[in-house]
Amino acid sequence: MNLIVNGEPLETAATSLAALLAALDYEGDWLATAVNSDLVHKANRAEFQLSDGDRIEILSPMQGG
Repeated sequence: MNLIVNGEPLETAATSLAALLAALDYEGDWLATAVNSDLVHKANRAEFQLSDGDRIEILSPMQGG
C-alpha cells in the first residue's frame, strides 16, 4: 500500500493505523494521529483501516525551549 506519512511517500504492508505505527516504531501514549486531516483517537487506531493513498500525520511532543 502506498501512503503519505508526515509528508513523505511510504510503501507498507500495514493495513491498520496501529500496524503502521508499530512498523514505524512509534510507541507511547503521547502520539496524536490524523488520517486525511481527521483525528484518529488512540482507542480507534487498531480498527482504523488504511486505504491506498491515505495521508497520515503522526505528531509527538518534542523537548526544547
